[in-house]
Amino acid sequence: MDKTTIISIIVLGLVLIGIAALIYFQKRRSAGLRSTFGPEYYRALKESGDRSHAEAALEERRNRVERLQIRPLTREDSARFTDSWHQVQARFVDDPDRAVTEADQLLGEVMTTRGYPVGDFKQLTADISVDHPAVVENYRIAHEIALRHAQGQASTEDLRQAMIHYRTLFLDLVGEPEIRKAA
Repeated sequence: MDKTTIISIIVLGLVLIGIAALIYFQKRRSAGLRSTFGPEYYRALKESGDRSHAEAALEERRNRVERLQIRPLTREDSARFTDSWHQVQARFVDDPDRAVTEADQLLGEVMTTRGYPVGDFKQLTADISVDHPAVVENYRIAHEIALRHAQGQASTEDLRQAMIHYRTLFLDLVGEPEIRKAA
């Protein structure tokens, strides 16, 4: 074998190793994002239609939330919000319309206290999806029902479903596992 052939084989081998490493790291990145975001990964993939765009968007979300100052609730805040939630839930029996509105407002207060910037719903759900990917869809569903309700297009059963979805997110945000078990 001459020198040119040997160099060509070495270069080809290095290129193949580089391609294999690139594929390995892309698969590892995808697996990590799927693990971190769970169902939100598949939602982003479906919305984007392209794996690399979806993954870039998820990484952008994660980086944005890392820059925010998200904090756990103090015991006092947790107790206060939990008491408020119980009042809102009890109110549902007599006034479902008001209870759903108050549940939405209470979640906004919890998120603000935790450090999430509340404003644009789409951005808020993207932010929430980073730390609460398993329950953010509940928030989307409840919010959609609340919007339909504002237009007079939601039944009492729809409002009940909204409360269930709000509760799921509330429990995750407040971090009350003993309530979660009882509910």
